Amino acid sequence: MKKVLLALTAVAAMTGSASAADLGARPYVKAPMPAPVANWTGFYVFGGGGGGLSNADQHVQTTVGAVPLTIDQRQGGSGWFGTVGAGYDWQFSGTWVAGVFADGQFGSIRATIQDPIVGITGNQKLETSWAAGVRLGWLVAPNVLSYVNGGYSGAHFGQTNFTTLGGTPAGIHLNSYNRNGWFVGGGVENSLNIFGVSSPGWFMKTEYRSAFYNAKTSNELFDGTNALVGRDIRANSWNQTISTSLVYRFNWTGPVVAKY
Repeated sequence: MKKVLLALTAVAAMTGSASAADLGARPYVKAPMPAPVANWTGFYVFGGGGGGLSNADQHVQTTVGAVPLTIDQRQGGSGWFGTVGAGYDWQFSGTWVAGVFADGQFGSIRATIQDPIVGITGNQKLETSWAAGVRLGWLVAPNVLSYVNGGYSGAHFGQTNFTTLGGTPAGIHLNSYNRNGWFVGGGVENSLNIFGVSSPGWFMKTEYRSAFYNAKTSNELFDGTNALVGRDIRANSWNQTISTSLVYRFNWTGPVVAKY
């Protein structure tokens, strides 16, 4: 009896081994990967250009004899400019981006300075300016950022040469000067891939900016090298610009995929 049981056990063992050998190896199934996530954190540089409008609220005071005459007026103008800059962004909470930046502008945005009491007028140019500030944005898409910004700004206004209201040179000028102020604005930045262009790291941004500069009291109008007394022009300068820039983001070599 024992011999019979031992024989049956041996047969069962051999049958089980043969069945296991007939089974193929278990196939390896790779875990699904999540969709690529864009990363906006990193440094960037940009350059571009645009157009601007200039407005100035002016208070003109001129002393004729013993009687002071005054007039308040708003003068304006327009022009173009180029811009270059750099910045750094941090992406947080999934779809929010915050950053710091600095840029410079150069060009010719003109505004009129006029003294209708004496009868002189001239064009003043905003020749160069700079800005440093912060921005906060929200990703409307993984590669499209809508943002607002603000900060501090400085500007250089060139020399103004006056003519009579009839256009004849008056032989009077106002020296160039610098003013400081602040700005607010906003815009949209997007990867060029949105247009079907394969260009990792290259972006385009379009931005509106409104800058307000401290008032300047011009009480030194010059006839050649001599200051003319009794003439005083005080102006607040407000400049609005719209620019389009090409942006290169150093960290953007492609979508970032989470590691497992």
